[in-house]
Amino acid sequence: MKRNLVWVGLGALVLCLSVTFLTGCAKKAALKEETSVTQEQKPVAHAPSKAATDDQAARERALREQALRDQAAKDAAAKAAKEAAEKAKRDAAAKTATIQKELQIPDVHFDFDKYDLKPETQAILKAGAPAYLKYREYKLVVEGHCDERGTVEYNLALGDKRAAEAAKYLVDLGIEKERIKTISYGKEMPLDNGHDETAWAKNRRAHFIIFPPPKN
Repeated sequence: MKRNLVWVGLGALVLCLSVTFLTGCAKKAALKEETSVTQEQKPVAHAPSKAATDDQAARERALREQALRDQAAKDAAAKAAKEAAEKAKRDAAAKTATIQKELQIPDVHFDFDKYDLKPETQAILKAGAPAYLKYREYKLVVEGHCDERGTVEYNLALGDKRAAEAAKYLVDLGIEKERIKTISYGKEMPLDNGHDETAWAKNRRAHFIIFPPPKN
């Protein structure tokens, strides 16, 4: 009877151990299956394909090339604008020089102690007047000069008469009076510093200064 109880106890112990083992295996299998499912459901990050990388590189290269073309076009436009401005400036300077050359009236000379206009003097003024009728925006200053003989006061007055006579003749030729100014330097600004008739003849003169229009 006692031996039978021992065998019954051992059988129950084996049965319990078997149940425990089987239960543990089932839990491990379930956990493994759950882990496997979780890993399968987790998204996998794929490396970009070679085609996608090549497309991106091509786009970046195209953008760089377009930027270079845009910059080149901008530089070319700036260069063209600069060259055009410089050409316009040169053309304007050349035009002004041409006009002033056309407007320049040579000095006219007077006899000793005289201020009347000789025929050759009148011819010079007649030749110079048309340019002032053409370019009416330009003005003129007529300077009166004398030789060294006589007092300062006398020569200032004589130079004034010479300038005024030349200006009046130009006005008679059609140039507006308001465009002509006169000034006398008497004997203070000789053209020739000599002390003989050759030098004095050069110094008895009217000199003409061109005044261009104001720049905008």
